[in-house]
Parts: sequence; structure tokens; C-alpha cells
Amino acid sequence: MNRTSLIAIALTLGASPALADGHVTCPVKVGVLHSLSGTMAISETTLKDTVEMLVDQQNEKGGLLGCEIEAVVVDPASDWPLFAEKARELISDEGVDVIFGSWTSVSRKSALPVLEELNGLMFYPVQYEGEESSKNVFYTGAAPNQQAIPAVDYFLEELGVERFALLGTDYVYPRTTNQILEAYLKDKGIAEEDIFVNYTPFGHSDWATIVGDVVEMSEDGRQVGVISTINGDANIGFYKELAAAEVSADDIPVVAFSVGEEELSGLDTTDLVGHLAAWNYFQSADTEANEEFVATWKARMGEDRVTNDPMEAHYIGFNMWVNAVTEAGTTDVDAVREAMYGQEFPNLTGGTAVMLPNHHLTKPVLIGEITEDGQFDIISQTEEVPGDAWTDHLPESAKLVSDWPGLGCGMYNTETETCVQIQSNY
Repeated sequence: MNRTSLIAIALTLGASPALADGHVTCPVKVGVLHSLSGTMAISETTLKDTVEMLVDQQNEKGGLLGCEIEAVVVDPASDWPLFAEKARELISDEGVDVIFGSWTSVSRKSALPVLEELNGLMFYPVQYEGEESSKNVFYTGAAPNQQAIPAVDYFLEELGVERFALLGTDYVYPRTTNQILEAYLKDKGIAEEDIFVNYTPFGHSDWATIVGDVVEMSEDGRQVGVISTINGDANIGFYKELAAAEVSADDIPVVAFSVGEEELSGLDTTDLVGHLAAWNYFQSADTEANEEFVATWKARMGEDRVTNDPMEAHYIGFNMWVNAVTEAGTTDVDAVREAMYGQEFPNLTGGTAVMLPNHHLTKPVLIGEITEDGQFDIISQTEEVPGDAWTDHLPESAKLVSDWPGLGCGMYNTETETCVQIQSNY
């Protein structure tokens, strides 16, 4: 007798063991809060596909607590306020047990008040600016100390960069990240006049003046490097303008935090070869686990589909959630949250991810060099680095710690020994 028949019999009789105590209702519902239309669809649709693959794989293993898992997909359409509305729909109307979703920080911050009001639980898979720790969010992407700071260190120590151009799209992630990086660079002895900061809107296309300003920084013979938090299609115009100005990666290297395999897929990478990206995972990682993951993805989605860093974050987060639910014996958010602390799961690059008391993971930091085929040659990889919710490089943040199981607080002020209410700042 197959598993589906057993579940059906249990429902007919009144309850399975999981249903008997009222903590689980079949099917277990997983909310998917990713844009399937609009400017961010190119990145987020892949993450929707990833969650659906993970759900199918878990159902093939027997589901969860005797129940089938069902993916409930909504489309917030790259409309930041709509993330709040769709999060409420998933929790209140659909009754999901967990949400996997969001990409930009403004979309996450839009959904956050709803998650906290309704005590929902969301796994957020994308690198971000830190400066946040909610009991209702597990941050499986990189904090600044797991991406941005190591990338700057690579520029300083390996490439001898002396002047920095911090170029970003105009929203909360680039602005906060660059605020941290400016402070860090000054601590490292880089003068304020050797740091150029510029922000452009989503979809910006006219890069001639900005690239000209960057090139001008190198005219005194000192090495210039670009730290890029440029998002979306604007990257295409930026790299093309660098090439038009005959600037190669050897002349002025660029390290990007938002350009991965998905963004490079289908593009002519001629203008990008040799430039860098900093992530915690690349498809080119040479491990058996990654080989299996990539093969499974391509068998499901097609040979032309690539894997990327936020996909691995969902892979880790989903499997940790499954293990936490199994350990707790329920999908109840409070019980699952407690079971999440200390969860371990192998990552795809050869190490082990651990969920910390501040709702962040331990993650390795990888620097990859863009190759002609749109992949990355991994040229640097660290051991696992614990994610830091509050940076040590801003005075107001340096005195804050996040410890949910110990202090019951995500924003504990070590000087006043008080728990501060987190304020949204998007």
C-alpha cells in the first residue's frame, strides 16, 4: 500500500498521529513569495522553481509528519507594497505553515510587519545589508561580513586597490551596505577623497558619465576598484560602457554582489570576462553534493538552466525547516523556531551550514572570476563565517547583538542592557 493511500485512510478514520494533537493539518502548506512578473522576475522566478523542486523532492521522501507538502505560489509582481499584501494572503487566507520568499530588502521590509503581526515565518535567501534580526525571519543569504567586507579585503590585500568606487542601485541594500563599507575603508586607512559613491535608479542605462568619473580616478596611477551593488538589467549597460571606454578587468576590476549565474545566463559575457563576483556559492563548486544538485536541477528544468547562490540558500533553509518540523513534531511557528536554533545541514561547497541564535547562517565566502561561458572560476574560498546581524563597523550597531533563544531579543543594546524595538527604515 502506498503512502498516499495510508494518508487517505488516516484522514478517513479521523486523524493521523500528526493530526491527532491538532498541531498539523494536511497538506502542509509552503508559501512561495517571489515575483513572477515585473523587473525582478528574471531572478525570482528561478527561486519559485527551486522551492517547487524541493517540495516535490520531500514529497517523494514521504512528505512531512505524514502529510503531503503543497507549494502555494503568489506573484507580488516586483511591487514592493504588494509583498505585504501577498504575505497576508498566504498566512491569513491560505493558512501556510512557512513562507520562502522575497529578494530585495525593500520587499522583505514590506512583508516584515505582516509576518510579525500574524506570527508568520519566512526564509529570506538573498544577500542583504544586515542591520535587522526579526524572530519571524531566518536570513539564509549573506550578511555584509559574509560578502561585502571579504570582497573589500580581497581588493585591498590581493589586488592592491587604493581608490574605491562604490556604485549601487538606489534602494536600501546598496545604501546601507555602502555606508558600512565607507566606514570600513576609512578604518583601513583609505581617505574619504579616495572613495567615490554613486547611486542610480533601477533600470539605469546611461553610464557614460559615471564610468568616466571612475576612469578619472585612476589617472594618478593608483589602482582603482569598483564595488558594485548595481541590480538587474542596469548591469548590462554598465559593463558595456566599461568595454566601450576600453577598460578591462586588469585595468579597473569590478566585484559585484548582485551578478550571478542567472543574471549572466543568455548574455554575451565578452565584456565581463575577468571581472569578479562575491557570493557564498557558485555552480562551478567542485563537490559531489553540488554535482548532484546541478544535475537534478537541469534534469527538471533543462540543460540551459543554471544554479546560483540564492538557490543554495533556499536549499539549505528548506531542508533545515523540514528537519526542525520533524524534530518539533509540529508545524507550529513557535515550536519550529525553537527547533531551528543549532540546526546543521551540509552546504553545496563542502562545508556545513549552522543556524545561529541571531537567525543567520554560517557561510563560506567565495570570490569568482567571470568566464566566457557565463560561469565563475572560483579563485578564493574561506571557511564558514558566522553571519553578523549588526555590523561592528557602525558605532550604533557595534553595541547591538541578536540572541533570540538566550535573550529573546534581536536588537539587544549591550551598553544599556535593554532590548530595543526594531524600526523599519525602508
